[in-house]
Amino acid sequence: MAHPGDDALEVNRLVLEEITTKWSLPVLACLCSGPLRFNALRRAIPKATQKALTQCLRRLEASGFITRTLVSTAPVAVVYEISALGRSLEPHLRALLGWADENREAVLAAKRSSQSQKIS
Repeated sequence: MAHPGDDALEVNRLVLEEITTKWSLPVLACLCSGPLRFNALRRAIPKATQKALTQCLRRLEASGFITRTLVSTAPVAVVYEISALGRSLEPHLRALLGWADENREAVLAAKRSSQSQKIS
């Protein structure tokens, strides 16, 4: 793989940071399955606080990965949906999540080993 310059690496880091913040991957994974309202996302990701989920959704919308649509019902509802840009990320997202599933135990074992070596 070619080595990009420092400026390109920094821009790539910033772009990747948008999708790797704490709740971004779970949100994107949920929305790849279809549009969801805010409370449905909260139920799907119960460990995310309302504030954290709201901030994550705003960040992903501002970066173009998702869209936010107001539905004129009583009461007004907000629906979040993966955008075309977010959809282009889906195969890579699924690959990353699959890799994490396959290697979770090895990573956790390495962390435990590293922590026990620091204590000794």
